[in-house]
Amino acid sequence: SAAEQMFVAFGRTSRSSVIYEVLDYGCAVTDARARMIAQANGIPAFIGVLTDAVKEVINKFGLDGIGEGDVVILNDPYMGGATHQNDVVLVMPVFYEGHPIMFAASKGHWNDIGGKDPGSWSPDATEIYQEGLQFPAVKLFKNGKEVQGIVDILTRNIRIPEMILGDMRAQAASLQVAANRITQICDKYGLDTVLESIEIYLEQGKQEALEELKGLPKGEFTAQEYIDDDGLGGDPVLVKVKVTITDDEFIVDYTGTGKTCRGPINAPLSVVIST
Repeated sequence: SAAEQMFVAFGRTSRSSVIYEVLDYGCAVTDARARMIAQANGIPAFIGVLTDAVKEVINKFGLDGIGEGDVVILNDPYMGGATHQNDVVLVMPVFYEGHPIMFAASKGHWNDIGGKDPGSWSPDATEIYQEGLQFPAVKLFKNGKEVQGIVDILTRNIRIPEMILGDMRAQAASLQVAANRITQICDKYGLDTVLESIEIYLEQGKQEALEELKGLPKGEFTAQEYIDDDGLGGDPVLVKVKVTITDDEFIVDYTGTGKTCRGPINAPLSVVIST
């Protein structure tokens, strides 16, 4: 599939072992409404977060504000689709016959993104600014060319620019691999057939999920546990959950969970959803 080919291309051309050995990355294809069509194997925590990243791109730029060859970079934990700053998302629209029909998206762990500590892992951080650069969905490429200002910011704020820029370009190139494959599929079967197949595929997935729900016990189920502390001392942190299962819904409610902590253990919304 296009997503699998994107995944292979990123892994084979990256410069960091965290990508090509650990496989700390994920690749996906969505439709023009940011609905997931396909996602390649990778870090399980990335399942579902890439659709949120595509939604952020659409919300910010609109389908008319992002052109062929544009690539958007996003890692802001306060926006959808982000986890922590090291996990950088790149999103590119896929055009066919002059119209955006899908998006290719990938998220990869960059070994450094700035911040107060090498590797941008700061277990004693008390504010987000200590953890590295934040990119709130800005264009990294325009019309297929790098935006030099963004590259300059990266170069001057990360400790291993040669490695990181190599991974960045590998990640961006993998999006084009997906776009090329999607174009080939549309050429072979026709755009209308491809879009109709996507609708059938998504509906089939919905029905299969509903069928699985029927086999689960119905009712409300609760549990709670404590995290020792937030890494900076202090009281244990309560994690509380209530799961409600019906014939057509699976609701997870974290009401009652501890408040935002001073230490760096707080989970962005996309992380909560993906887990």
